[in-house]
Amino acid sequence: MASGQQPIATVYVRNLEERVKPEPLKEALNAIFSEYGNIIDIVVKTNLKAKGQAFVVFDKPESAAAAIEEVQGFELFEKPMQVALARTRSDATVLQTGNEEEFDAHKRRRMAEKDKKKALETAEEQKRLKRPLPGAETAVSGRPNKNARGAGLKSTGAGAAAVVPDEYLPPNRILFVQNLPDDFGKDELTGIFSRFEGFREVRTVPGRSGIAFVEYDAEAGAITAKENTAGMALKNGEKTMKVTYQRQ
Repeated sequence: MASGQQPIATVYVRNLEERVKPEPLKEALNAIFSEYGNIIDIVVKTNLKAKGQAFVVFDKPESAAAAIEEVQGFELFEKPMQVALARTRSDATVLQTGNEEEFDAHKRRRMAEKDKKKALETAEEQKRLKRPLPGAETAVSGRPNKNARGAGLKSTGAGAAAVVPDEYLPPNRILFVQNLPDDFGKDELTGIFSRFEGFREVRTVPGRSGIAFVEYDAEAGAITAKENTAGMALKNGEKTMKVTYQRQ
């Protein structure tokens, strides 16, 4: 099962009416799903890409399973709901059944998966932008398109300069640290990053102040370190440390 073999008590709901505001939608979902067990949370997605989706969190996996069996295709606001078991445990479930340490680990895993997903989506979008349209390089007459560039000229189009933003890079075991105070060296960085499991070393760049690389034995250590240090205020708040994964 998706989250360390632990039972899932969350129902994923999609094909919801996007025009209904979050609070009325929550109330309607609660009225329908509470027939199958005790609900501890309902999360209605509001961002543009995820509109029409929600998560209903029960206190028991059996309640989620019963709801999926009975509610599949049930019409809400004149649209048939499509329901399935969520792939991972919800925050509310982990908070109810685990301790603070387990919840922090759960959040870090979720954020890492989110980072990976964003990185893949961004990379796909950049590939799409770089892909020429069929026949774009040849005019109808068969002559080269007058917008075609010579071999030595650099493209200025959106696709040519497309690079995945630092924030969306997929996790790896090396962190890239930026916006450091000029007098911040290996010792200061080691004091911050050696607290996390698998710390290996800090590498500064000769002749360049303000940046460094921090290496861990495995991705897990780097993920934990990034989640706990990104945005840290340094030198009495004069600098805010930026921490991302190294570009591969």
